[in-house]
Amino acid sequence: MNFELTEDQRAFRDTARAFAEDRMAPDAADWDENKHLPIDVLREAAALGFGGIYVRDDLGGSGLQRIDAALIFEELAAACPSTAAFISIHNMASWMIDSFGSEDLRQKYLPGLTSMELLASYCLTEPGAGSDAAALKTRAVRDGDHYVLNGAKAFISGGGVSDVYVCMVRTGDNGAGGISCMVVEKGTPGLSFGAQERKLGWNSQPTAQVIFEDCRVPVSNLVGNEGDGFKIAMKGLDGGRLNIAACSLGGARRSLELATEYARDRQQFGKPLSALQAIQFKLADMATDLEAARLMVHRGASLLDAKSPEATMACAMGKRFATDACFEIVNQALQIHGGYGYLRDFPIERFLRDLRVHQILEGTNEIMRVIIARKLIEGR
Repeated sequence: MNFELTEDQRAFRDTARAFAEDRMAPDAADWDENKHLPIDVLREAAALGFGGIYVRDDLGGSGLQRIDAALIFEELAAACPSTAAFISIHNMASWMIDSFGSEDLRQKYLPGLTSMELLASYCLTEPGAGSDAAALKTRAVRDGDHYVLNGAKAFISGGGVSDVYVCMVRTGDNGAGGISCMVVEKGTPGLSFGAQERKLGWNSQPTAQVIFEDCRVPVSNLVGNEGDGFKIAMKGLDGGRLNIAACSLGGARRSLELATEYARDRQQFGKPLSALQAIQFKLADMATDLEAARLMVHRGASLLDAKSPEATMACAMGKRFATDACFEIVNQALQIHGGYGYLRDFPIERFLRDLRVHQILEGTNEIMRVIIARKLIEGR
């Protein structure tokens, strides 16, 4: 076990931190307030290599590992968890095309995706299939050189804005084995979008239903083989869960920093809050929980990079623990700020709203417990 970062890892961590502080943090509150997706800033991030972090480098990807991605997303999320999470989802969709798509499909989409000239969304959840993803009903019927899609996807980050939609659809019988993965381009006849959802947080990224009505998609846009979709989706989610957990780390770390600064400066009863043992203990617990969460996320990433059979369980554990612990860290940071923490003049309430959804998406934390328990009972 080596807990030290390599020189390269320190370099791109520092690059991500500087970018987050200079190009994201100053405008994050405005993006949240005005529900603005900062596409120009996303493309600046892509120019630094963050548009295809673990995509192969022959088509513009950075060719990094999952542990590297965890470092990057923690830094970006310390400025804006919502925008960092959108970059994470884009990376997951791009990785699916890179890892499972044909060479023609890679050549067609990856140069635009790694530069973020094209934005990507991941489409699994449906109005009637959330945690039970294998029950999805969006149907794709082969018709010559095309599939004809009918159905709808729900809660899609980037819905209506993204250019590329990596979709899980049913090409066969009921159950996981009947699901396939395919790429649908924005502008395809029969593809439309619902109204933008009004959300508690994650306001810098759009969220909408993605609707298919006799939508014709070329057979060449199939990712992998028919019936591979559920396996592809689950492999993508292992990494996606770590990325979201890393975004929680960033939001919690920044909240802890802000709470510590506030406790030093805020005077009550003739002394700073930081002189009160109750506040000291609270800060100590927050810092300890943050470090424990980071270790679990990095361990999951290391096992995923190593293609360990324990990776799925470790990713589920890391996601469950980190997103729960980090939300509570932000909640305690808000408590230390008192009434000021509840005001939009301070960033704590935005971190609280943004991190809450991390306990739900990429598989709810209840589903993480199901995955962990199943592995324990059935054997690793």
